Amino acid sequence: MGRQDQVRRRRFLQQTAFLASGAALGLSGCGADETDTPLRVLVASYDESVGASIGDQWDDLVKAFEKKHPSIQVTVERVPFGSLDATLARRVEQGKAPDIAQSNLFASFAEKQLLYAASDLFDIATESDFTLSLAQAGRFRRVQYGIPLMASTPRLFYNKALFDQAGIDAPPRTWNELRDTAQALRTSGVPTPYGLQFGPEAAEDELYAWLLAGEGDYATSSGYDFYSDTNVDTLTWLRDNLVTRGLAGQNPAKLNRTDAYEQFLGGRIGMMLAHPVLMDAADSVKLPYAHAAFPARRGGAAIPVGINDWLLAFRQNGRRAACAAFLGFVYGRESAASYGGGRAAALPVTESGADVVAAKGNRLGKFIDQLPRARFQPTAMHSWPEVRQEIRTEIGRAVRRDGDPDTILRSLQAGATRSEATAGS
Repeated sequence: MGRQDQVRRRRFLQQTAFLASGAALGLSGCGADETDTPLRVLVASYDESVGASIGDQWDDLVKAFEKKHPSIQVTVERVPFGSLDATLARRVEQGKAPDIAQSNLFASFAEKQLLYAASDLFDIATESDFTLSLAQAGRFRRVQYGIPLMASTPRLFYNKALFDQAGIDAPPRTWNELRDTAQALRTSGVPTPYGLQFGPEAAEDELYAWLLAGEGDYATSSGYDFYSDTNVDTLTWLRDNLVTRGLAGQNPAKLNRTDAYEQFLGGRIGMMLAHPVLMDAADSVKLPYAHAAFPARRGGAAIPVGINDWLLAFRQNGRRAACAAFLGFVYGRESAASYGGGRAAALPVTESGADVVAAKGNRLGKFIDQLPRARFQPTAMHSWPEVRQEIRTEIGRAVRRDGDPDTILRSLQAGATRSEATAGS
């Protein structure tokens, strides 16, 4: 289905919902329990690294919401992003769940019936407005519990000055071109031609991008699928064509996303997968850069990786109406467009928000265009936290000079199968 057809279908659904319910976007008529206050919201705080401004807009949102709903006082608590999931799990276990929380995970809460479904919180028009790929990624047993927040999808960023210095006039369109480009960068003196981010911060995202680009995957509707000939071929190519040739830095297994961004900004990485948040940082240091679709192995744009956090609404305190009012405001047309696509460089998670941003000629357009095609990590699987940790620990070993992709992928598959069999039991 083309984008124009998707837009027509969405608008039809929204118009139908409007006629059926008499409600516009946002639950403006859901104020019966607005005196049930305060509404406690738990979100992540960020350090001063690239992307530190991602959570800054909460204060403005809350202020605008309370102006429209003066009987609901919203209390926002921030905890460090690195400890967000552990803090939330501990609060829930102690019987002190917030009303709304940001999280990377939701399956265990949904399994225990601790969450409101999206259909409990939004009218049909608002619910149908979420970008389909995001809505599907937020489902557990075919019901959407994860409400997408701050979506992103990476592209291949490259340093135009380093490309010019190496005599490269275009970004790579195939893996062989990527290898040749990296070799030219290395010959011209670039320390890390391609920043392969297999460090423990977010190795699963770099891995997923390469597997998808190689026509593989590791998540299916029925479970994990790490071990396949296609996936082995991809990691073998990385080992032999980038790592062994010294084109991916000294030790990709230790290169974290944050460090990679800093090295790119310092002119020490020639090209790398990165998110739109890098653009503001690059502009601030006047770095000449551009970005392109990550290449599929044999050419063309690879299937992109989608990344986002979730908002979860907890049942414990019985504040469904207040949660619905707040979330309806957050995901209303004006708020959603402002929150995604602002200076934080997060992408809108609704189709109407994407339309508003696109109409303004925003530089996020190429990233937004990728989002409907994106595939997301299997966060709806109970075992994903354990499996993700195994990826972060093991995947760097697969591509080192003496690495064995076959053995590592077999090990990941066996561990994932065991984790999924025991998770939630």
